Amino acid sequence: MLLDVEVMGNKKRKRCGRVFRFKNFGEPGYPVEFRGPFRENVNALLEFANSESKYLGFGMPIWSFQLEVHRHPPSHIFLFVIEEATETSMNRHCKHCQYVGWGNHFICNKKYHFVLPSKETLAASLSCEMPCEAITGNSHNNGKSKLIELEGHMMQAVFHSNGFGHLLSVNGLETGSDLAGHQIMDFWDRLCTGLQARKVSLNDLSQKKGMELKLINGIAYGEPWFGRWGYKFGRGCFGVTESTYQKAIEAIRSIPLYLLNPQIIAGNSTCSYHDIPIIFSRYQTLSDQTLVTLGDLFHFMLELKSQLPRRENYAADSYNTTFSVEANCRWSPKRIEMATRVIVEALKRAEFRWISRQEVRDAARTYIGDTGLLDFVLKSLGNHVVGNYMVRRSLNPVTKVLEYCLEDISSIVSPSHHQQGSSNNNNNNTNRSIKDRYKITRAQITKDMFYLYKYILKDPKQTQGSSIFSAIPLAARIILDTKYLIKEYFGELPFQADLGMTDGKLSLHCTIMLRNYNNVLRMPPYECITLRSDATIDDLKLEVERNFREIYWGLRSFCVDSIKNLEVCGGNELVFEMVEVGRKLVVEGWIDNNVNGDIISNIGEICEVNDNNGMVVECGCGTKEDDGERMVCCDICETWQHTRCVRIPNDEQVPSIFLCKRCEQEIVMFPSLP
Repeated sequence: MLLDVEVMGNKKRKRCGRVFRFKNFGEPGYPVEFRGPFRENVNALLEFANSESKYLGFGMPIWSFQLEVHRHPPSHIFLFVIEEATETSMNRHCKHCQYVGWGNHFICNKKYHFVLPSKETLAASLSCEMPCEAITGNSHNNGKSKLIELEGHMMQAVFHSNGFGHLLSVNGLETGSDLAGHQIMDFWDRLCTGLQARKVSLNDLSQKKGMELKLINGIAYGEPWFGRWGYKFGRGCFGVTESTYQKAIEAIRSIPLYLLNPQIIAGNSTCSYHDIPIIFSRYQTLSDQTLVTLGDLFHFMLELKSQLPRRENYAADSYNTTFSVEANCRWSPKRIEMATRVIVEALKRAEFRWISRQEVRDAARTYIGDTGLLDFVLKSLGNHVVGNYMVRRSLNPVTKVLEYCLEDISSIVSPSHHQQGSSNNNNNNTNRSIKDRYKITRAQITKDMFYLYKYILKDPKQTQGSSIFSAIPLAARIILDTKYLIKEYFGELPFQADLGMTDGKLSLHCTIMLRNYNNVLRMPPYECITLRSDATIDDLKLEVERNFREIYWGLRSFCVDSIKNLEVCGGNELVFEMVEVGRKLVVEGWIDNNVNGDIISNIGEICEVNDNNGMVVECGCGTKEDDGERMVCCDICETWQHTRCVRIPNDEQVPSIFLCKRCEQEIVMFPSLP
């Protein structure tokens, strides 16, 4: 979609500014070299953006980038970056930090929202159907940009100014997006690497054709779908730990297929479960290696699906036409077969390299003068097996020109010259196997996988008599409850600066400790402090104060007293004479209890999670903190538990009066009144 003109009310404006390539955006030097900490890199990036605050900001600074997805035909999307100040936010605390285990982080001064809107959400954000108060920036909008509040974006994420972020949503082709999920994730990963993010979390709710991808990919590859970009176990819900998560994956992956067949057939022979051994047999026939476990089967199915072309009408039989010919086709099957032979021979002479459609067409015209016939066959022949070859067709991503080449499968299809006798029968079986592999469709693989997903992983009712099968849904539930994943880009340490003396400057890693809250030890992540070569200890203290005040909302009055792990005699001593390369310093100081008019009585009030908010979580699954799942509070002891753990279905409302088991038992034990 190319939005050359945006409509805001009855006014039109021409979008101007530079257009960036989507597939390269975020790479080193494109659009800028990122050399500093996260917050400085964001500011450097925004120098290349268009300001949108007048049209979309509603009190919040907002910028946009126009990104070119395809040049021919033209296709563009937009990246919006919205800056949210903490003092104007209705809720300073971040629930995403709480759920993923970063609740001890101090609240940052700013958040940066990154949004790739879909056509629908972009249109909704510009729609004249918004309340007039929102358009005029009235306080009823709470200073929020509508882009942040809308759901259904292709991608939405938020970063704190200390470099810790949360990927909130990714919506690929299945949800109507213009981009595939892996394209969005490649873009996001480039952006995080370029901006030098520290850690990024996500809540893995990814699905494909009604199947949970973290379960399918966990069985096939031992990691979630997001694992290909480096995301790993962060935090489980319902008391799930990393150890139980890994054990659950390994338990399902290692289940032998031979145990599934007889039990399923014997357990319920009158229903459709008999299709499961048929599916096992189908993919065992297609595989060159023995499929032993459930993990082997799912891995092979996903790999086979990724190798198949998206086009579904392909088969194989010598030089005969391998595509369906309409009854009213103007060319006879014989002429089509001859044109196919000429094209394949032309591709053979190219020695299995990719050549353009025009080159193939020109070579074939030496023998076939009917250009209409050649165009028809070239259009229909791509990604078909012809004899011992697969005719591959692909769009060159650089030149945007269709190209063809041959893939030689003769070593698999044709028997070797030295094999004789009964071995010919084996090779004939292999020949059929390879042809069957190219006849199977992506849709068939998806259908088979969904069948296994439903009747083995999600609803194995027929296997309740066997302990190994009754454990499958339990292990699957553990995998599904592992929702929060984390990727460490630069971890607790800030950006990759050269520590020590560089260009006459000294870089050190520093964190702070608050003296007036010594009863609770919470130190923010280390920051890189850069000093001149002649900087003194007093200069170091001032620079630490400036950096941490700039990043954190509750530290705007922070003052340094001393450096805990460095013996200092006076403030005029040179830093580089006292501190060795790579040293980490802990700086002690204090803050004013009055933060921008708010009286701070405990350190939790300036952290993402306030331990003194009175919420006590004590669930039977072992959970001690709010993990984002639905909970209910006991009306007597006021402890919170998961509704699932106390057997309240999700489709039912929480009862108006709820008592936990412990309080119920205590009431039962009360002596009866006279």
